[in-house]
Amino acid sequence: MATLSELRAGLATNLATVSGLRTSATIPDQVTPPMAVVMPQTITYDTSFARAGGDEFEFAVTVIVGRVDERTAQNRLDAYCSSSGASSIKAAIEKDKTLGGKAFDCRVTSLRSYNQIIVGDTTYLSAEFVVQVYSA
Repeated sequence: MATLSELRAGLATNLATVSGLRTSATIPDQVTPPMAVVMPQTITYDTSFARAGGDEFEFAVTVIVGRVDERTAQNRLDAYCSSSGASSIKAAIEKDKTLGGKAFDCRVTSLRSYNQIIVGDTTYLSAEFVVQVYSA
């Protein structure tokens, strides 16, 4: 069975295929945009076959962009939110749905939020994606 750390790392590896996007499989102390941070949200154990089956993981992937100019920041974040294209978070994550052989399947199911966040004294723009991962 894949560990939570292996699945987080697999998601970060897939996200690193987006040119110029920094990725973190763990919650960083400092933010350096543009950056994608992978955070576990829920785990549903024993989803099939009385423990002979697998577990279902839900991750939040938060993408953070600098907000030097609001229009530029929103346009950049919009490209990450697209369902396809070179900057698409969904396309990058789903490029290898097995996360390097550690999962049965993964998919981006939704964009949960698109808003400003404050880290330290700095305001950024962010989008949070919901990712479902199925692992044995």
